[in-house]
Amino acid sequence: MLPSKALLPAVVFALAALQALASTTFMAAVYEHAVILPDASQGPVSPSHALALMNKNMDVLEGAIKEAAQQGAHIIVTPEDGIYGWRFTRESIYPYLEDIPDPEVNWIPCTDPSRFSPAPVQERLSCMARNNSIYVVANIGDKKPCDSSDPDCPRDGRYQYNTDVVFDAQGKLVARYHKYNLFRGETQFNYPKEPEAVTFETPFGKFGIFTCFDILFYEPAVVLVSKRQVDTVLFPTAWMNVLPFLTAIEFHSAWAMGMRVNLLSANTHNTSMAMTGDGLFTPGGPAAYHYDSATEEGRLLLAELSTHPRLSPTYPPAINWSLYATSIKKFPGENDTFSGAVRKDIFTFRELRHKDGNYTVCQGDLCCHLVYQMSNKRKDEVYVLGAFDGLHGSLIRYHWQICSLLKCPSTNLSTCGQPVETAQTKFEMFSLSGTFGTSYVFPEVLYSEVQLAPGEFEVLRDGRLKSKHGTSKPLITATLFGRLYEKDQPHPLRISP
Repeated sequence: MLPSKALLPAVVFALAALQALASTTFMAAVYEHAVILPDASQGPVSPSHALALMNKNMDVLEGAIKEAAQQGAHIIVTPEDGIYGWRFTRESIYPYLEDIPDPEVNWIPCTDPSRFSPAPVQERLSCMARNNSIYVVANIGDKKPCDSSDPDCPRDGRYQYNTDVVFDAQGKLVARYHKYNLFRGETQFNYPKEPEAVTFETPFGKFGIFTCFDILFYEPAVVLVSKRQVDTVLFPTAWMNVLPFLTAIEFHSAWAMGMRVNLLSANTHNTSMAMTGDGLFTPGGPAAYHYDSATEEGRLLLAELSTHPRLSPTYPPAINWSLYATSIKKFPGENDTFSGAVRKDIFTFRELRHKDGNYTVCQGDLCCHLVYQMSNKRKDEVYVLGAFDGLHGSLIRYHWQICSLLKCPSTNLSTCGQPVETAQTKFEMFSLSGTFGTSYVFPEVLYSEVQLAPGEFEVLRDGRLKSKHGTSKPLITATLFGRLYEKDQPHPLRISP
């Protein structure tokens, strides 16, 4: 006897779950979405007008979700702001928000849409997941009423949150995360009173989730990995690329390697805002990535990942990031250093004047050591070794320690630290290390035209970032990016008056 149509999604999900349980890998997908934006008007629109825009974006996302499911994906992550964009004030975003319940209510919006207050976006996302038997991760807005009994209640009587939701392959709401570290322009949202460490179990591993700017902070990003022991992090983002250290693909890949987990990074795509770059990143490097600053098209990526990377025989060992650098004397070399700005951060630089050499440069408590050999020392290209040990940011200030071998835009040393995307110089070898005061260090290697270097470098257990067999493409930067979370300044918006 054939199962009824009503039972088919449950049967398909059960079979998929059994298959996933028997496997040590799963198929993951991310979609970089060119978001259809609302008009730049500052005033609020009607709920029907807001839903019409969101349905246009969800039409595109649904196509990507169907394609991912047809290719065997178990889960797909879509971007931050992917359903309604970002041109909002606190008042104008309100018609786009829904009341998102706690997942403990055990709710499938697709089959029971009237159980809570009207939630057409949640209903549609739930149906996308259920009809395609795939986990769907999306970013939407949550609204929660409050009153005078809450001393922190905003004047308009509601909290508004930048929110990630996860629906399982049956369409059930299984996770809800409120973004804690809001970027400086997100004045339309509130942050939760306490950071949330959201995890959920699947047949193919334990997952955690956070959003965009969160990745640079201890809570929730490090907590999920170090304390909650997740296998994979879901990461909706609207990342504006900033060379030389914070392009989406280089930093997100480096974060996955430094934290030794899978990271599913789904970015919005908007070239005028320098938003592009997503990928499926693993402890060993990128499984798939995409960076496109030339077109306005979205992009679906899929890759097979380990369900439990810590159990893999190739799982990278823990790194003592300062062991090598603190065990040696300073390398010989020129003593002349100079200062240069990477955005507003003042680095200490030393020019690499020869085809090969040993160099040291120090700032604060950080000394950076470099051994290198260029394939050819070009007269029209300048590289420097740089060190930075200090607070980054204007409003929100957090502590970085950075060692970087990087190309300057020109032979004028005053340009060193400014963005550059192309290079001509290849290196036969490089070895970079530093006296880091933190165990949270992220290794980055970026090639000309903003390309990663999967499989072409390694990090030794003593903290050296080394090329394996030279660089196959010209090098923009090789960087060890450290975060001293304990030296961060208090968040200015969370300090009681």
